[in-house]
Amino acid sequence: MYDMQVYVKDLGHDVSMIDLMEQKERGRSACYVVRGEKIAIIETGSSLSAPYILAGLKELGISPEQVEYVIVTHIHLDHAGGVGYILPNFPNATVVAHPRAGRHLIDPSRLIQGAQAVYGDNLPTLYGEILPVPAERVLIREDGEQVDLGNGHLLTFYDTPGHAKHHFSIHDPAARGIFSGDTVGVRYAPELTGWDFTCIYPSTSPTDFDRDAVLRSIEKLERLPEVDRIFHTHFGPTEPAAIAYERTRKTVTDFDRLARELFEPELDYKVLAEAIRDYIRTDLAAAGHTVHELSGIEFDIELNAKGMLYALEREHAKANQ
Repeated sequence: MYDMQVYVKDLGHDVSMIDLMEQKERGRSACYVVRGEKIAIIETGSSLSAPYILAGLKELGISPEQVEYVIVTHIHLDHAGGVGYILPNFPNATVVAHPRAGRHLIDPSRLIQGAQAVYGDNLPTLYGEILPVPAERVLIREDGEQVDLGNGHLLTFYDTPGHAKHHFSIHDPAARGIFSGDTVGVRYAPELTGWDFTCIYPSTSPTDFDRDAVLRSIEKLERLPEVDRIFHTHFGPTEPAAIAYERTRKTVTDFDRLARELFEPELDYKVLAEAIRDYIRTDLAAAGHTVHELSGIEFDIELNAKGMLYALEREHAKANQ
């Protein structure tokens, strides 16, 4: 199981990052390991990422029996699709989930159906097997509730919809950071893009994207005291945190404006995807980066276009009832 290249990075503050090698690509998705008196992992990715988590924990000197919490920010497959698959390796672990997410971990049938609608026949290749989580091993955390790992790692969970209705972000005062899932944008790192810089754009993928909810969630997180860094699932930390807040606020607003300017019922998502590509190239050029090749983020661009149009189609249908 362990004869593969595993990328583990110590981020300080008792936090380590394991590259989940999502879609067999470096720098796309991360699992975070938090070591207090108790050990938690945040995000599992898909079942295809399970060998990388287990190998990464071994490299960190952590046995599977030591893991007491498996936390997922939301139930999209690149964050939580592999929970049921990997959980038998962690006999002492409890899965921590958003109130809207728990039932879908226990019975993933609707989750699978929705994913098939988006990914079609590519679903097994992209995300592997999706297995249920035993109900007795799921702990729901409401907005403001906590899990204490010890040594100052008193994790507080905050409801942060916008990317998904079933999304929470996790504040860790000892790490002076927030594990943000997809709420505070996607940090595109050189490991994925091949560029010599990082940049942040929003994740507006199907089917729950809500611009106003994203902006409210950012405002909520901004009010938290003593937050120096954002730990993005995609991918790695942004410091200071204000960079991630400001970039997400700007770009999600720009993406929404762009989509509304182009929108008409049944618009082909490829039209919006091309407009997003043009926007990104222009935005990066303004920051001094000349980029023509976007292959590292192409998967996300198309998903984002689909998500924006899905939201506008829903809004249009509601307005014309």
